[in-house]
Amino acid sequence: MIEFQLTDDQRALQDMAHEFAANEMRPKAAAYDQGHDFPEDVMRKAFEVGFLTCTLPAEYGGVGLGDVDLAIVSEELAWGCAGMYTTMMANSLAFAPILLFGTDEQKKRFFAPFLKEMAFASYCLTEREAGSDTSAVKTTARKDGSDYIINGSKCFITNGGVASLYVVFANSAPGKGPRGLSVFVVPRDIPGVSVGKVEDKFGHRASNTTELFFDDVRVPAANLLGREGLGFIVAMRTFDKTRAAVGAAGIGIARAALEYAVEYSKTRVQFGKPIASFQATAFKIAQMAMEVEAARLVIWRAAWLMDRGKPNGKESAMAKCLGSDVAMKNALEALQIFGGYGYMKDYPVEKLVRDAKLLQIYEGTNEIQRLVISRDVIGPIRGR
Repeated sequence: MIEFQLTDDQRALQDMAHEFAANEMRPKAAAYDQGHDFPEDVMRKAFEVGFLTCTLPAEYGGVGLGDVDLAIVSEELAWGCAGMYTTMMANSLAFAPILLFGTDEQKKRFFAPFLKEMAFASYCLTEREAGSDTSAVKTTARKDGSDYIINGSKCFITNGGVASLYVVFANSAPGKGPRGLSVFVVPRDIPGVSVGKVEDKFGHRASNTTELFFDDVRVPAANLLGREGLGFIVAMRTFDKTRAAVGAAGIGIARAALEYAVEYSKTRVQFGKPIASFQATAFKIAQMAMEVEAARLVIWRAAWLMDRGKPNGKESAMAKCLGSDVAMKNALEALQIFGGYGYMKDYPVEKLVRDAKLLQIYEGTNEIQRLVISRDVIGPIRGR
C-alpha cells in the first residue's frame, strides 16, 4: 500500500530545514543576490547543522541522509534561497562520485576534512567546448609512473573559487571519446591548480562560479576513482543520483512563487476588490498549486527508487526536468500576478525567475533530460 506521508524523522528534518531557510537564508537572500558576495556567514551555520555534509554516510561521520531525505531538504533550502542552496548542495554533487565509485580508503581520506571544519568541494566536468557533449572534454590525464599529469581547464564550476577539493573529469585515452574519460580527486593545494574568472551570473548570485585551470597537475594514481575509462559511467550514475534533488529545489522555488502570489493577490486591490477574487488570477494560482503537488510526487518517486537501489535514469530525468520547468512557470506566473511591481527588485519574485532558469540548465539541460526520457520510453527503432 502506498503511503502518502513522511515519517516522523522526515517531518522533523523538513521542519528543521524550513526553519533554517526562513531564519538564516531568506533574510539575507536579497543582499547576497545584489552584492554577488559569497555567503560565508550562512555557510558556517549550514556546516554547524550538517547541511554541507548531509549526504555522507554515518560510518564516515556524516548524517547519512537518503535520497528522499535530500529531496525534502533541497525543497526547503531552495525555498529560502536557490543560490545558497546551490552552494550547499554542490558538496553533495562532488561527494556523489566518491560515494558511488571510491574505495573505503578514499572515502575516509577525502571526507574527513569536511567533517572537521567548513569546507567545499566542486564537481568539475563542464568545459568551454564540452557542456552536454561529455565526449568533447579536452582536459587530459597522462600516466607518468605512479601518477597522472592533468592539463586543461574547466568552466562554470560551482564553488570553484572556494573549494578545497575538486572531482575532475579528464581524458586519459584521447581518441576513445566517452570511453577515454576518467575521474580524479584533486586537492586544491597541489601545484598547478589555479582559479580563473569569477562568473557574473543572471541568477544564483549567492553561489561562487568560476573557471579552473590545471597546468601539469601531478595527481597520485591513488586519487583515480574506479578505473581508467570509467568517467562517462561515473558522470551518468552521479546525475541519476543527484537530479531528483535538483527537481526538488525547483519545487522549493515554485512553492515560494505560489506563496508570494497568493499573499500579494489577496492584498492587491484593483477595481474595488482583491485581485485574488478575479477568475483570471485565481485560475493561475490553481494551476500553480496543481503543478507543485504533481511534480513533487514525481520527484519523490525518483528519489525513492534510488534509495532502494533500483534503476531510475528515466525517473531522475523526469524529476529534474519537471521540477525545474514548474519552477520557471510558477516564477513567471507570480511575476505576472505582481504586474509592474513584480519586475522591480524591491519585490522577491523577479529573483525567483532568475534563479529558476539555472535549474533548467545545470546538471544536464532539460533538452538532454527529454532525450534520456524519450529514448527510454520509445526504445529501439527499427531501421535506424
